[in-house]
Amino acid sequence: MSARTLYLMRHGTPALTGRMLGRTDCGVTDEGVAACRAQAEGLAVVRVIASDLRRATRCAEAVAADLELTPHIDPRWRELDFGAWEGLESGAIDTAALGRFWADPDANPPPGGERWTALVERVGAAIGDLPAEPALVVTHGGAMRAALHVLCGFPLPQLWGFDLPYASVLALRIWDGPARSGQIVGLWP
Repeated sequence: MSARTLYLMRHGTPALTGRMLGRTDCGVTDEGVAACRAQAEGLAVVRVIASDLRRATRCAEAVAADLELTPHIDPRWRELDFGAWEGLESGAIDTAALGRFWADPDANPPPGGERWTALVERVGAAIGDLPAEPALVVTHGGAMRAALHVLCGFPLPQLWGFDLPYASVLALRIWDGPARSGQIVGLWP
């Protein structure tokens, strides 16, 4: 059974903060791009992959250029679709509905939004299609948590406990085989 390292990086600080940004395609600050570039220094990867949303692709393009690579864009690494809540601050959303969502995002998705299991399925498929080589994926907090669920089996309540600030990097060791599995080997903000 072969093992490889997968780095998951959350995009840099978006142009809009404090909002439910799932499919919202907002930009990223220059400082956010610089933070991602700094975090990627010294990573031994041969492939850079990114969500197709600008806040991730712009960071991936800068990191890939530093590593003399070309980023590959994969929309399966997008954030959870927040439906009618897209772009809203949490204070503008019904408190009870938001609480039900955080308690069980599969049973209580945002109105017109995506269920947690749909995010897990698409991220799981993206992981399954990764080549067996060290890679960096520039993505979103929800997709990173979905990857932790897929590879390490963390249940949802534990996943919310992971602090994944903008430009943070999560390093996972992945063992390929009939039952792909992973182990966290590092997390740095």
